[in-house]
Amino acid sequence: MAEIRIAQVGCGHWGKNLTRNFAQIGALGAIVDPHAPTAEKMSAEFGVPARTLDQVLADPAIQGVAFATPAETHAAGAIAALQAGKHVYVEKPLALTMADCRAMIDTARDTGRILMVGHLLQYHPIFAALRDLVGAGDIGTLRYVYSNRLSLGKFRTEEDVLWSFAPHDISMLLALANSPVSHVSAQGAAFVTPNIADMATVQIGFENGLRGHVFTSWCHPFKEQRLVAVGDAGMAVFDDTLPDWGQKLAIYRHRIDTAGPVPVPHKAEAEFIDVPQGEPLRTECEHFVAAIRDGRQPRTDGAEGLAVVEVLERASAAMSAG
Repeated sequence: MAEIRIAQVGCGHWGKNLTRNFAQIGALGAIVDPHAPTAEKMSAEFGVPARTLDQVLADPAIQGVAFATPAETHAAGAIAALQAGKHVYVEKPLALTMADCRAMIDTARDTGRILMVGHLLQYHPIFAALRDLVGAGDIGTLRYVYSNRLSLGKFRTEEDVLWSFAPHDISMLLALANSPVSHVSAQGAAFVTPNIADMATVQIGFENGLRGHVFTSWCHPFKEQRLVAVGDAGMAVFDDTLPDWGQKLAIYRHRIDTAGPVPVPHKAEAEFIDVPQGEPLRTECEHFVAAIRDGRQPRTDGAEGLAVVEVLERASAAMSAG
C-alpha cells in the first residue's frame, strides 16, 4: 500500500505540534495555513509544500487532512474534505453543535471515510493504563470520578473555559463510565471577559449510578491536571502535572470498615503503577494514520466526539439557565 500522506491545516498554537508529529512519523505531505509567513516557515522546516486547502483536496496523493483551526470552522472544513474523498482528523471539540457533529458523521459514513476527533488524553499511556485497570475491576465498581483542569491562562475570547478545557475530561469520563449519561448540570462564572466563562464545574450522572465531576478554570493560581477514580475496592489517581513519570498513576487501596456503628477508614500507602513512557500526541497521530491504512474506526471517532459535544451542549444550557 502507498504511504499515507496527511495535509496539516492550521499550524498555529496547537497545529505546529501536530505538524511536527506527522513529520516525525513520516506522514506529513503538505502545509495549509492562511498566514503566509507561518506556512512558509513550516514548509521550509519540514520539507513539504505550502498549499491551499483547495489544492490539497484536489490532490490524490493526500489521503488525510488534519484540522487545527477554530472550532467554528470544523464542520465546513471537515465536510468539504470528506466529500473530496479525504480521511479527516479534527482537533477538539468535534464541532460546536450536535447538528454539525451529526452532519460530519453522516458525511463520513456516506463517503466511506474516517472521521477522528483529537481527544488527546485518550492516547496518553497513563490514561490508557487507568482505563484498563478500571475495566479489569482492579479498584472494584466505580462510584465517582472527578477531574480538575486548572491553570492561570491562556485566556480565550472566542470560547469559554468549558469548551476549551472540558472536552478532554468529559471524553475520559465517558470512556471510564461505559454507560449512557442520565443527567448533566453545570455552573460557571465570567470574571475577565464579559460572557466568557473563566471557570466552570460540570456534574454528570450515568445510568449505571456512576457520578462524575469536572472542574475547569484558567483563573487558578497554579496548574493542575488530575483525575481521580473512586471505586469500592480502591482509588486511582492520574496526576499529569507531576514531573516524575513513575508517579503519574497511583492506586490507593483504602478500605472502609462498615461493620460497626460508624464507618471507619483504613488508609493505605500509594502504589505507583509502572507505565511505559510515550508522547500522547505522537500516539494519536500514529493512530489516525493506522486507521486510514487498516480501514478501521479510531478510538475517538465521530460518535465519541458527538457524545462529548452533547454533554458540552447540555452543560452550556445549564450554565446559561443559571
